[in-house]
Amino acid sequence: MESKKWQRLCLVVAHCIGLLAFSHAIESPQYKIMHSWPDIEVRMYKESSWISAPVRGGDTSFENSTKSGFHRLYQYIHGANLNSTKIMMTAPVLTNINQTENGSDYYVKFYVPEKYEAAPPLPSSALNLQVEKWRTNCIAVRKFSGFAKDENVRTEIEAFLTSLRNLWTGKTTVFEDKYSFTIAQYNASFHLSGRLNEVWMNVSGLEIEGCY
Repeated sequence: MESKKWQRLCLVVAHCIGLLAFSHAIESPQYKIMHSWPDIEVRMYKESSWISAPVRGGDTSFENSTKSGFHRLYQYIHGANLNSTKIMMTAPVLTNINQTENGSDYYVKFYVPEKYEAAPPLPSSALNLQVEKWRTNCIAVRKFSGFAKDENVRTEIEAFLTSLRNLWTGKTTVFEDKYSFTIAQYNASFHLSGRLNEVWMNVSGLEIEGCY
C-alpha cells in the first residue's frame, strides 16, 4: 500500500515538473492588438520565421495531421537539423487548414525563437519541413478552450466566421470566400485544464483600420 502511494506521489510530482518546464519562458510571436471586441481580436504580428510541416491528403483528419506534423517538428527542435541545434519549445503550434476541391491539406507550424529568426537552422531533408518567413500582417483571432479536436474545430471556425460577419457586414463575401483557417494551440497535451486555443485568419489587405 505504501509503495502504491509513493508511486502516485512520484507521478504527481513528475506531472507538476512537466507543467512547470513547459510553461517556463515559453516564447511566442510578438504582436500589437489593433482592435478588440468581446469575442474577436485583430492583432498585428511583427515579422517572424516559422518551420512548416506539410501533411497533404483529402482523407487526413485535423487531429492526425497535427500529430503527424508535430512529430516531425519535435524531431527538428531536438536536433534533426543541419546544425544539430536544440531549440526551446515555443507557442503556439499552428495547424493551417487549407480546403481544396479534393479535401483538406494541413500545415503544422512551429514558431522559430527570435534569436534564430534571421537564419533558422535548416531542417534535415528527410523530415520534409519548410522554412517560412512572415511579413508584418494582421490576424483576426477568436479564442476557445478545451482540446482542439476533429469534432469541435469546424464548429469553432463557423462561430469565428459568424463573429466576423457581425462585425464587418460589408465584407461578408470576402470572409465566405476564405478557404484557409488556422488553429493555434498553446498548451502541451498533458495540460488538462485552463487550455487556450484560437482560430486565426489573415485579414491584411481588407481595409481594416490600422491594417494594410
